[in-house]
Amino acid sequence: MDELISRITDSVGIDADVARKAVGMILGFLQKEGPNDKISEMLAAMPGAQDLIDNAPEVGGGMFGGGVMGLGSALMGLGLGMGEISGVSKQTVDFAKEKAGDGPVDNVIAAIPGLSQFV
Repeated sequence: MDELISRITDSVGIDADVARKAVGMILGFLQKEGPNDKISEMLAAMPGAQDLIDNAPEVGGGMFGGGVMGLGSALMGLGLGMGEISGVSKQTVDFAKEKAGDGPVDNVIAAIPGLSQFV
């Protein structure tokens, strides 16, 4: 996962610690909201992903409730703006596709209402 964090710090311009928390929150959200068999396949192809999830701040409902909007609210709570959230999300999805393949990642994204418009 160090490779992903490095990509994010280079392309998005955020601190590595914030990047780790953001990726952990995103992957944790996918793990919670996605279909178990598909997300398990995706995470298994990404060594270190579960560690990031386990050490990420919890994503609560926040003022925007749960779902994708709740995740966005939680990421803003890290100090990220919309452009940075988009950059972290796209880098995370691209990395997941490199490691797990398009199929499992696309299936996870398609199974979560509203997520496809953000990645």
